[in-house]
Amino acid sequence: MPRLDPVTLGLLWQRLTGLMDEVAGAFVRTSFSAVVRENWDLACALMDAEGRLFAQSSRSIPSFIGTMPRTLRAMLERIPAARLSPGDVLISNDPWLGTGHLNDITLMRPIYRAGRLIAFVGGTFHCVDVGGAPRPDARDVFEEGMCIPVCRIVKGGAEDGEIVSFIAENFREPDEAMGDIRALFAAFAIAERRLNHILDQEHIDDPAAVVGEILARSEASMRAALLATPDGVAENVLTADGFDTPLTIACRVEKRGGDISIDFAGTSGQIAHPVNAPFNFSWSYTAYAVKCAFDPGAPNNDGGLRPVSITAPEGCLINPRRPAPVWGRHLSGHYLPFVVMGALASLVPDRVVADAGAPAWNVYFRGVRPDGRRFVKMYFMSGGHGARAASDGPNVTSFPTNVANTPAEQFENDVPLLIAERRLLPGTGGGGRTRGGLGQRISFLNPGPAPVGFVIRHERVDHPPRGLLGGLPGAAGRDLVDGVKIPAKTAMTLAPGSTVTFETPGGGGFGPPGERDPAAAARDRQEGYTA
Repeated sequence: MPRLDPVTLGLLWQRLTGLMDEVAGAFVRTSFSAVVRENWDLACALMDAEGRLFAQSSRSIPSFIGTMPRTLRAMLERIPAARLSPGDVLISNDPWLGTGHLNDITLMRPIYRAGRLIAFVGGTFHCVDVGGAPRPDARDVFEEGMCIPVCRIVKGGAEDGEIVSFIAENFREPDEAMGDIRALFAAFAIAERRLNHILDQEHIDDPAAVVGEILARSEASMRAALLATPDGVAENVLTADGFDTPLTIACRVEKRGGDISIDFAGTSGQIAHPVNAPFNFSWSYTAYAVKCAFDPGAPNNDGGLRPVSITAPEGCLINPRRPAPVWGRHLSGHYLPFVVMGALASLVPDRVVADAGAPAWNVYFRGVRPDGRRFVKMYFMSGGHGARAASDGPNVTSFPTNVANTPAEQFENDVPLLIAERRLLPGTGGGGRTRGGLGQRISFLNPGPAPVGFVIRHERVDHPPRGLLGGLPGAAGRDLVDGVKIPAKTAMTLAPGSTVTFETPGGGGFGPPGERDPAAAARDRQEGYTA
């Protein structure tokens, strides 16, 4: 087809994004789990026949968007496109091929037009339970649950009953997990029908040229943003709480012309605890930091990341070898945007943010409902966001992942627990020219009659979120049962009548506190942000 003019391309680009928003919306509406329906812990995307991502749903987890095309290419190495047929769906949750841990399931469906493969629609979502007994003391990935190898769960439009049965038998709540998987089947059908409809309306037989134009323009946008900033080399080192000893994440950023490279040499080696992050996940959150700093306004796709090179030593914390335990891979992977932005602060100080109260805090509750049904449920708890050069950090905001909060009423309706308290914690945001966002205090009461197990794996307890360029650190987090502090990475039982409380970290401040506007400081005191 002839080269598209910018207006036509822009309209078509918006239609493709709208299509993926429709697909994601259909998935959420028909899903069974709260983690999809309420938290939006998911992503939906379109990739071309070569596996290059060119359109995504607007509300997508950054890591899933980064890993999905890499997962598709790995899937096609196992089951080549020539062996696929209309209506097929591939599935896997392999941590090293996918998003870094077993709890994220990725599915892909090929899309055909006039008998020719033109694209793939993909979806990834978090499944709270995948069997096994994932714990903070897991020593390898085999202890963490069931690994689904790359296989066809749907063949020619019909489910493979043997594969479905094998998967479902390993879930504690099979109706919920299979309900989410089948919700993606329905969303994929919408994607294929609507994409072909758009191509019919636009008189496009093969979208390859459109995809090429989208990727080329995105690459040009990123390179232009890089060229507009000074060249340089910068380094940063961040200390994570770890388990027995603290862990180090080190990075070196080199920006030359329209290219940028990031190397994580000097990072701690992988450990026998589930905080290791397979490289797909680490790559995604590193690339996300570059995108946020240099070209946040352009749509996300593979083209915009062509100028970015990322390396990490094999066998290190963020590029572990099999079969390292990886259940809590976000406990290292979520640090990567902050260590990268800490380095970039010397090059582009107006485009970075101080540390947030992340890696993401969450808690897994498991037990038996009064009617005898087993449950495994997760609750997300955000900390304060880091301050920026021109504005204070938002309170209790999820970053770098962008999951939503679970409504208290929905949670209490699903789990035999009560949310006894939820409030902001004054003074937890780090001071600075701009102030870090506040953390929160949230308490869960077990009214009985049965005990409820819970598992936590929290960071920023020993090493709070750092301030940036003279800003002060945010407050560290705390975990308590009946007012007594407990380890931040543990599995425990909450007895009837007991309360578990989580105090999430505050965000770091930006710039020297002495430079804060006096009126803003007075407003902080008046509104209770500071003492």
